[in-house]
Amino acid sequence: MLRIVFLVVWLLLSAWLVIWVGEGLFGVDQRHSILPFAGEDTLGGPIIIGVAWGLLLTFGGMLSGLARRRTPRGEAQIGVGTIVEVTRTGMTVNDVPQYDLFIRVIPSAADDFIGQLRTLVQPTDLATLQVGLPVPVRYSVTDQDTVELADLSDPAVRDAMLQWRIDRGLIDPRQVRARTSGTQVPASVLEVRPTGRRREGQSELALRVLMAPEGAATWEADTTVFVYPQAIPHLQVGAPVWAFYRREDPQTVAVTIEKETAR
Repeated sequence: MLRIVFLVVWLLLSAWLVIWVGEGLFGVDQRHSILPFAGEDTLGGPIIIGVAWGLLLTFGGMLSGLARRRTPRGEAQIGVGTIVEVTRTGMTVNDVPQYDLFIRVIPSAADDFIGQLRTLVQPTDLATLQVGLPVPVRYSVTDQDTVELADLSDPAVRDAMLQWRIDRGLIDPRQVRARTSGTQVPASVLEVRPTGRRREGQSELALRVLMAPEGAATWEADTTVFVYPQAIPHLQVGAPVWAFYRREDPQTVAVTIEKETAR
């Protein structure tokens, strides 16, 4: 509603300025005007209206950027999207730049689409929003213009991200049961070797890890993991990681860099 009021007032001021300029260029008797606050003795009126016009133009643009709808209409669903474009809007709030993210979403029972997300991004977080990276999103198949980022602390969102990795072969099929229903324990990297395989922009590493359950004996296990290049430094020899295993099969291990909170 506020945006509409600003637009109407701005259009009225624009019309006033157009008529005033027209009278100055083509008017026969410029001592009189059909406009209020105009005439040869009232130059302050046009100046004030011109300043107000400029302020409304500037503030209206800022309001439009801040008030852009950020949540999809209709019943929201959880999914995983892939960033296809990241652009600066030119606007900053408290020195934090604003970006438009264009995200390709592939619903499970509908055609894929590209939705937009406008958000403020701290410079330190920009590396996590690069083209090609998957991001958890909430979307509506009936409102494909807008998506919003989903919270990874939500178990349903984590499950969607995990299923996305499984569907794309980023988790070895032999590790799926350990990853989805196994026990999570601390572990350490003993050996690391690139396999040369790449998938979805990620590189596969062959690891040997030391499993270290609290209050139990340790053991070594071999496994593989696909990671983005920027995550490789977190998997060097000696690095602490987290590993999932099933008690009946302790040698089949799935590794994660960060601890996953309990569902």
